[in-house]
Order: sequence, then structure tokens, then C-alpha cells
Amino acid sequence: MTLALALYEPDIAQNAGTLARACACLAIELHIVEPAGFPVGDAGFRRAGMDYLDRAVIRRHASFKAFEAWRRVEGRRLVLATTRGAIAYADFAFTETDVILLGRESAGAPDAVHEAADARIVIPLAEGTRSLNVALAGAMIIGEALRQTGGFSR
Repeated sequence: MTLALALYEPDIAQNAGTLARACACLAIELHIVEPAGFPVGDAGFRRAGMDYLDRAVIRRHASFKAFEAWRRVEGRRLVLATTRGAIAYADFAFTETDVILLGRESAGAPDAVHEAADARIVIPLAEGTRSLNVALAGAMIIGEALRQTGGFSR
């Protein structure tokens, strides 16, 4: 079992495709919690993921309830990246079995997802700014998680 990245009801195909490519390159599973705001075979998704999509391990979950059932059976900790996070992502102690969840580009994650999370992390931003692009935020966080857990030492 290794680190995983999950997208909660993603809105933008290009961001999901970019993260699928990153996951393929970094040997991380990508979980998509449906419904997505686009068909997972969308042209934007394929264009952003390029030929790396064939290497990506992508698991789709029909709902957050289905995702939670999978996660609990696997015994994995849910780490939610949110602007309402309690701890800076670089100060958080990641484990190899964490599932890092990113919210929707348009609305983040609802309260029920916040309540289900075992931890809530945030990327500290400059005053007067709201949030980063979800693909950029995901890349920053999985990079830190891999650094901490030795995922880069192959």
C-alpha cells in the first residue's frame, strides 16, 4: 500500500488529467470520487494526461460514500487539503498509506467531507489570496508527502 491522491468531484478535466499524469510519473494511485464535472474520457483529460494515462492507476468511486467504504476497508487515513486546514502541509507528518483528498475547483469539499477527514491541511498563502489551482496544490502536497515518506528514493 502506498500514498494515494483522490479528487472529490473534480470540475475541470485538464486539472484531473494533469494530476493523473503526475500520479503516473510518481507511482501514486489516483482516485476519482464521482460525479466528475466531465466524462473521464474527455478530450481535455486525455490531452493533459498525454500518453501517461496508460501508465496511471486510476480508481473511480461512484460516490463519496463508496470512496469512504473503500478507504475504511483499506484502513487508510484521509488527509483533506482545504483552505480551512488546521495545519500547514509542510508541517504535517505524512505516512505512506495516506490518501490526500483535493476538493472541487469550484466549491472545495462540503462539510460532510471535512468531518470525515482524519486531518485537514492547508497551503499557506499570501494575504489577500484565496487558493491555488488544484493541480498545482496537489503537486506541491504529494511532493512533500513523498519527500517525507521516502517515496523519491528509488
